Amino acid sequence: MKTDELSRELDQILSESRDAVVKREQTTFDTIAAPFERSLVLFGAGNLGRKALAGLRKAGIEPLAFSDNSESVWGTTIDGIAVLSPTEAIEKHGGKATFVMTIWRGEGTDRMPDRIAALKKLGAERAIPFGSLFWKHADEFLPHYALGLPHRLCDQVDEIRAGLALFEDEASRFEYVAQIKWRMALDFETLPNPVKHEIYFPDDLFEIQKSEVFVDCGAFDGDTVRRFLVHRPDFQGQIKSFEPDPQNFQKLKAFIATLPSDLQQRITPYPFAIAAKREKVRFSGTGTEAASVGVGPVEVDAAPLDEILADSAPTYLKMDTEGSELDGVEGAQNILKKYAPALALCVYHRQDHLWKVPLKVREYSDKYRFFLRPHLLEVWDLVMYAVPKDRLRTA
Repeated sequence: MKTDELSRELDQILSESRDAVVKREQTTFDTIAAPFERSLVLFGAGNLGRKALAGLRKAGIEPLAFSDNSESVWGTTIDGIAVLSPTEAIEKHGGKATFVMTIWRGEGTDRMPDRIAALKKLGAERAIPFGSLFWKHADEFLPHYALGLPHRLCDQVDEIRAGLALFEDEASRFEYVAQIKWRMALDFETLPNPVKHEIYFPDDLFEIQKSEVFVDCGAFDGDTVRRFLVHRPDFQGQIKSFEPDPQNFQKLKAFIATLPSDLQQRITPYPFAIAAKREKVRFSGTGTEAASVGVGPVEVDAAPLDEILADSAPTYLKMDTEGSELDGVEGAQNILKKYAPALALCVYHRQDHLWKVPLKVREYSDKYRFFLRPHLLEVWDLVMYAVPKDRLRTA
């Protein structure tokens, strides 16, 4: 699809009036779930299902049951709600309940329409994705990663159009428009397939250099550094790793300690969250990849990269920080202006990061060419790559 066609499609997506979008947010779930909008079976007993249960209870709705594909949870209960096999759930509730699909995860191998179709084939008369339920009860559920109320897009139309204009290639622009359509209408079917190359190592865009000064924000337990060293076994540069979760930070240091001594000396771990300014922040401290800033019992130090790396000259900067990427870019503005390192920035943790992150980068430097690549299905692991023109493989 050509650029002008994609621009027209984007204009069409954004043409719905704000009032109409607000009405759609408030009524879609009841329309597609009726007459069983309060008789619900949550299909998927993982983290999203548990979040749905907690939010529904706050809204005064008690689900009838959980159901799940995993035999290991059949016959158990979650916070007092029975977990049924799909067959048992259909037998008990198939014709008198709405089955809400609460399976949506980065590791998925099937798509939402496939999951819904499978439920209907088993006999569920009403089976729907979770998104419209979250729209209806937004105070309890949203934001949830890139899912938010679509009327917020109506308030940012000019920025969204400007975001599309930044992207360099047709694949990026196509992905961008599909992502906007999903945010507006929960259209899972039009989202493109993931790309083939490994996340953070876009071999089609630029080469990882032997002497790279790699800044890894959201280092977790060192998983990206491991893959980095596989890509450059002859690596002679430096790595700056940022991981604020105390449990993960210990895992990161333990991993670094397993490396050859000369390499250890060139990797510096920092127990900081990245931010726009120096401050203390609340942190979930889960010890998992999803540990994030903003909520939780742990207090950690947050600081701007410009301050911490004042004596460094980064050449490649990666951010996967569970929603603080925009603040991280703001706190690295001097680095971007002075050094223009190649960037790999996750843009799926917040609804508006899809356009706000690249626009913020462009605000600080005009040296970049922008690309958008999905690395998993259904919005997950969506990364914006910003590459200086002189590092592009196509330059």
